[in-house]
Amino acid sequence: MPGRKVIVGPDGNVEKALRKFKKKITESGLLQEVRDRQEYVKPTIKRKLAKSQAKRRWKKHLRDQQLPPKLY
Repeated sequence: MPGRKVIVGPDGNVEKALRKFKKKITESGLLQEVRDRQEYVKPTIKRKLAKSQAKRRWKKHLRDQQLPPKLY
């Protein structure tokens, strides 16, 4: 796992090092991969979830395109 380590400098700022480490792990996608592998999701369920998320995105898009209601 090259590049996924953070060395704490002489100032000893552990919080700063932790933030850097979390950012590196997030950017590498390692944490998401671990979460995805925790349990098996059947392909039909994956498709169903993807379709429902697409519907939600589309409804949000339509809602954002509407004019605000008249307040008179």
